[in-house]
Amino acid sequence: MSSLEKHFQTIVIGVGSMGSAACYYLAMRGQTVLGLEQFESPHEKGSHAGQSRIVRKAYFEHPDYVPLLDRAYDNWRSLEKRTGRQLFHRTGISYFGKKDNENIIGIRTSARLYNIPIKNFRQDEARMKFPAFQSTGEFDVIFEPDAGFVTPENTIRAYIHEAQKHGAVIQMNTPVLAWKKEGAKIRVVTTNADFSCDKLIVTSGAWTARLLPQLKVRLQVARQLLAWVSPANAADFIEGNFPCWFVEDPDMGTFYGFPIVENSVGPIGMKLAHHFPGVACGPDEIAGKIPAEEEEKLRRFLRRYLPAAGENIIYMKNCLYTYSPDHHFIIDQLPGYEDDVIIACGFSGHGFKFVPVVGEVLADLAIDGETDQPIGFLRMQRFK
Repeated sequence: MSSLEKHFQTIVIGVGSMGSAACYYLAMRGQTVLGLEQFESPHEKGSHAGQSRIVRKAYFEHPDYVPLLDRAYDNWRSLEKRTGRQLFHRTGISYFGKKDNENIIGIRTSARLYNIPIKNFRQDEARMKFPAFQSTGEFDVIFEPDAGFVTPENTIRAYIHEAQKHGAVIQMNTPVLAWKKEGAKIRVVTTNADFSCDKLIVTSGAWTARLLPQLKVRLQVARQLLAWVSPANAADFIEGNFPCWFVEDPDMGTFYGFPIVENSVGPIGMKLAHHFPGVACGPDEIAGKIPAEEEEKLRRFLRRYLPAAGENIIYMKNCLYTYSPDHHFIIDQLPGYEDDVIIACGFSGHGFKFVPVVGEVLADLAIDGETDQPIGFLRMQRFK
């Protein structure tokens, strides 16, 4: 690469979920873009792998996310139309939990505020609609029909491919060693070469704290366990016959899962997980030992709520969550660097459904210095 080719309008560090989408939206708007990824992308070492990610609008985490989800849904459809590939699978999501559970309250609050279609089932209706679920007689049952899941690996590949079609340069296996503001430009030092840019976007997931020591907000990285089981009667659990789901157990916490995804990346089984703070670790420690107590907790959950799925766990893996102090995303310009450095981090296990809108927002911030999307509640000023 000649010296003239080493300068880009925007460099994106981390070409996983948010980074690949940012490269796409930047390239679509005519920017010269370089995406730098320390591994291959997609890969199994971070937060975005795992075959499926839930997409939903009745957002119990906070209703302010819902307008962003509206835009994300539009952008999922646009990407599918552009690529001719199905990425979003509309299976609906069933929620089970006590009436006073904060997540059940949050679902109904978001649905009421934004007119999101949901259906409340009586117990006899729920038993007919969701026969696989047992021991839920004490719970309210809500169904969100327009929810479902997306395939993360296919999404990232699609964004990378489309970004490259529109001129983006993506370099895999290129760790970033350092970056520095030098006058009006930013220099990025990698193991392969040095590059410069006008704007820098950092979407490096669990590695964000290493790349951004200037960030005054503490990020916590944790391992999360994912598991797949092989039911004796798999047909009852395949996509089309079985929805995505959440169960809010009063003692064990939140569990969620997916139908069996055929013709997919990874194991052919019913995927489930326990949503909890996880085991604190460094970003390079994803391969840590799977706690026996967490595996047993999944088995105990299956015995109580989904006995028809069985306990034949065929595969388990860790993924990484990166939490901000309040568990909400951080999307903003990096303080002290004017509008030249943009960051997106702290997606803590619930970020992938926002990939199409976050990529667009990051492109807006790099090109225009602002965005029309309502991200005020995700900016860093909330930590002051």
